[in-house]
Amino acid sequence: MGQLKQWREQNWVRIGTDGKIKGPCGTSKDKKNPDRCLPKRKALSLSQSERAKTARKKKRAGSKGKTVVANTKKAKVRS
Repeated sequence: MGQLKQWREQNWVRIGTDGKIKGPCGTSKDKKNPDRCLPKRKALSLSQSERAKTARKKKRAGSKGKTVVANTKKAKVRS
C-alpha cells in the first residue's frame, strides 16, 4: 500500500492541450479521450509548451483509440 499512498499524496492535475493546468485529474469532460494528468509538482516544473506537447501527444493517440500513452521525455514521472 506504500506506493498507492504515495501516488495519492502527489496531487495529480489535468493538463490541457494549451499547456495550462485545468484542475484536478479525473475531471475531464471527454471520458473517451481524457486530458493528460501529471503530479502537480512535475507539471509546475515543466514549461507551458512542454506541458502542451505531452497533452497533445496523449490527445492525438487517444483519438486513434489508444488508452495508455507514454509521456514525452521531459514529462516522464520518476517515483
